Amino acid sequence: MPRRDTIATPLAPVTAALRAMFGTDDLPGLARGLVVEDEFGWAPATTLIDGSRLPELLRGAAVRWGGTPHACAALAWKSYSYWTALPVVLGWASARRVPLVDPANVLIHFEDHRQLLTLGLRRGTTVAVLPSDPLALAGLPEVRVVADEAELLAALRASLLDAHLTPLITAIQSEVRVGTRTLLGSVASGIAHGILRAADGLPGSTVQSIDTLLGALDLADLIELVPGPTGEPSVQRRTCCLAFTLPTPKVCQGCCVR
Repeated sequence: MPRRDTIATPLAPVTAALRAMFGTDDLPGLARGLVVEDEFGWAPATTLIDGSRLPELLRGAAVRWGGTPHACAALAWKSYSYWTALPVVLGWASARRVPLVDPANVLIHFEDHRQLLTLGLRRGTTVAVLPSDPLALAGLPEVRVVADEAELLAALRASLLDAHLTPLITAIQSEVRVGTRTLLGSVASGIAHGILRAADGLPGSTVQSIDTLLGALDLADLIELVPGPTGEPSVQRRTCCLAFTLPTPKVCQGCCVR
């Protein structure tokens, strides 16, 4: 029988996977518990896409990394897209529950200067589930029941990529010159790294999960999974996040520049 809190709290598998992954609920890029209970001081991610708060993000990146505008924008994107996608990816991989991160449902603030920005989800953010999920019969207004696995992946793509990340790429490119393939490479890499890091707490094959997610997002050609030092899968990028261009250059593990 499913646990009562898993039914009552649609995001419980997501927060449990995050806790297992990091060993704490205090994460560097996400609101504690993922959901923002008090929205004072927070703004929806639509304010990045419409350009009103995007300069603030890009200025913060310039101060943090001190590189060229396009390199700092690429690194800001790498951080933002990772933390935006991670709850979606872990929800799908752990329990086939997908929080739909349309930009109006994602909240941001820049107040914690230990990191570039902090993200959280609005209360009542819709969660897509399969008919077999206990939530499907719970009658909760924030639950959307989809027909099957294919429709669940389509809902994931529609909210994460089509409604959120793709319009934000367009907004960033109106401010700085940075290629779409470079930015999407960071999305693919972030998804793969997230799944691999959370592997011990996820069911099934991590490699298959990565392949399925990247296939659904049309990002599979941007990374390759290769054997690591002890034979475990590791991520080899086919695009660069531009960290090697910083005043203090950084070459990430799996960088295509190596």
